[in-house]
Amino acid sequence: MPEDGAMALKPANLTYEEAAALSFGGTTALDFFRRGKLQSGEKVLVNGASGGVGTAAVQLAKHFGADVTGVCSTANVELVRSLGASHVIDYTKEDFTQNGETYDVIVDAVGTAPFSRSKASLKERGRLLMVLGGLPDMLRIPWVSMTSSKKVIAGPATGRAEDLRFLAGLAEAGEFKPVIDRRYPFEQIAEAHRYVDTGHKKGNVIITLEHDD
Repeated sequence: MPEDGAMALKPANLTYEEAAALSFGGTTALDFFRRGKLQSGEKVLVNGASGGVGTAAVQLAKHFGADVTGVCSTANVELVRSLGASHVIDYTKEDFTQNGETYDVIVDAVGTAPFSRSKASLKERGRLLMVLGGLPDMLRIPWVSMTSSKKVIAGPATGRAEDLRFLAGLAEAGEFKPVIDRRYPFEQIAEAHRYVDTGHKKGNVIITLEHDD
């Protein structure tokens, strides 16, 4: 880790596991919101609102003054609402791309809402933040920019030390809390990956390192 790397002091009100979770989903969501130039008062939809990036995106969009809609499964509706979403769509009952609502920003944290599917749900000059997307979706981005007022923002998130410190400050103030689904000891890391690969985790999965006294 370089001396100017993405490090911050652990917020006193977080457990070590919560502090570890702070370093992924929140920094990813923050980087995409910065690149997407999120403004207070805008309408934001988070697709995959119960995952690691999604739970962070809901809380951060709310913090920045956006009107937040979360998309998740039936089991996670109350979780997403508790994180600050004003509206929650259960994707097993409703397709957000077919309900006639439009948004300034759509965050696709799970890769199921590419531009071809979500473009009608974006307002003019709306932005799709494609946290997860396939190569074909990436290759269409220049074409979207040339032919539409709407914009697709993709590519890996940049982890910055100031972002981690910003999140730590929010957490210390009680305005951001990482969501943890399960904790696995290091010896069960393969099982942890298997669980994540099911696509049904809530928030973050944490690996714990124990040592003998």
